[in-house]
Amino acid sequence: MTVIQKKADNPIAHLSAEDIEIIGKELDAIRDRVIADRGERDARYIRTVIKTQRTLEISSRAVLLFSLFPPAWIVGTAGLTIAKILDNMEIGHNVLHGQWDWMRDPKIHSTTWDWDHVSPADQWKQSHNELHHRFTNVVGKDNDLGYGIMRVDEDQPWHPMHLGQPVWNLLNAAFFEYGIAAYDMELGDHLKQKRLKEPAFRAKAKAVGRKIRKQVLKDYVVHPLLSGPSFLSTLAATFTANLIRNVWSHSVIMCGHFPSGVETFEKTSIEGETRGEWYLRQMLGSANISGPRLLHIMTGNLSFQIEHHLFPDLPSNRYQEIAPQVRALFDRYGLRYTTGPLPKQVASAWWKVIRLSLPNRRDRRQPVAPGPLVPSGAA
Repeated sequence: MTVIQKKADNPIAHLSAEDIEIIGKELDAIRDRVIADRGERDARYIRTVIKTQRTLEISSRAVLLFSLFPPAWIVGTAGLTIAKILDNMEIGHNVLHGQWDWMRDPKIHSTTWDWDHVSPADQWKQSHNELHHRFTNVVGKDNDLGYGIMRVDEDQPWHPMHLGQPVWNLLNAAFFEYGIAAYDMELGDHLKQKRLKEPAFRAKAKAVGRKIRKQVLKDYVVHPLLSGPSFLSTLAATFTANLIRNVWSHSVIMCGHFPSGVETFEKTSIEGETRGEWYLRQMLGSANISGPRLLHIMTGNLSFQIEHHLFPDLPSNRYQEIAPQVRALFDRYGLRYTTGPLPKQVASAWWKVIRLSLPNRRDRRQPVAPGPLVPSGAA
């Protein structure tokens, strides 16, 4: 994995600047068609998902009142896990993207929604919507790519500390919501630069602290206490549900930007970037997961990460519908549409984490002079 500008086999070398702008216009047309067609069926979809999630969570917590009995523990834990995944992925992530703001429903709006997560919604929207989606896979700008803690490209200097990144990644997977909260408030940068006493950082840290207290009180105090004799078993069930939710979310996110076939970009490549070039970077910097409809719902439709990064504010239920149109555009312009089954994509992403934890092999690549996203010579 190396930045696209330094690849001897640059996958966009055959495109002209005119090609790239035409691609942008065609993608704009796809987006405009969906915007014009949004309506009742989309509103019905998200309301149904929210109702299903809430019913599943309430019923699962009711079953866990009897979690001393193994069958009740298994059923309650499974249901709570699914409810938490739906809350984070198909509901929370997408509502906070503003995908349903057009409904003008104050109960399903990006400015009012709170989710089952320790990261405050406003901090997440800033780091994810504003930074990650703007600087997708730009090394040194998009910390989402490596969650700010990993070496993600061969052009990044290797240090012995990188040997531990498979372990860090595993720990990050287990406690992913806390890793996201730390990332959202830029904890790593403030520690390095010794800026922990800055008023703005302290305000963010206090907000995260309040959110953590709220989540811990709900999950590990109130609900277990309501279970009475089943306190410890309910506590274990909640911890298990959170652990599985975290690992699942981490895996889905990794599959979106880290498996083989996904490109990274230099910081200089986005200077003066046009809309067509931004679209092209989203196309090349994202990867999909193939599978059945249920898988797509459980990933928050981030199994269509390419389509999501092209159109982050479109209703998530429309991504599967437009994916064939987007793929046809890839094929027409000779671009690789990176997709594969979940096990393959997870394995590919983890292999990259392991490989980049080691020093580069001298014969791994043949560097060429860096350049902009648009190929040299394109007008």
